[in-house]
Amino acid sequence: MSRKRLFVTPYRCIDCKNCEVACSFVHTRDPRKPSLTRVRSYTLRNDVKSVVLCLQCDDAACQRVCPTGALERDPETGAINRNDKCILCKACTIACPFGNIHFDPTNVEIVKCDVCEGDPACAKYCPTGALVWAEKPIPDEKVEENVEVRTLPWAMTMPVR
Repeated sequence: MSRKRLFVTPYRCIDCKNCEVACSFVHTRDPRKPSLTRVRSYTLRNDVKSVVLCLQCDDAACQRVCPTGALERDPETGAINRNDKCILCKACTIACPFGNIHFDPTNVEIVKCDVCEGDPACAKYCPTGALVWAEKPIPDEKVEENVEVRTLPWAMTMPVR
């Protein structure tokens, strides 16, 4: 399985929305429909800007609550993807503690980040490096410099690049 993950570094985000447009284009081929994006750029309190997207959690709540096993981890990309077993119960949308899995009423489907099959457009088109597709550190591996981000709804430690 891929050890790569999307890392978010909020202090680098300028809220340019390139990530939203890139995601929307990859998944709909229409950049004029940013509402269909699977990544969201926000300005949080104290004028902090950040990107919010599926974290592809190691122990994903969305995957645990799915009654049909419709959410499976892709062994190549590490992304949790929806398969054809989905019955649209929306339990996964409620279970995600970060609110990063959605029901799309237009297409009548559950949508979430699929890391663009291992080549995430959001990271590719991020001009500041706020989104980076990189190797996930092994828990015992030491990262020399860390920046703790406490302005998000969750606290996470991100490697400084």
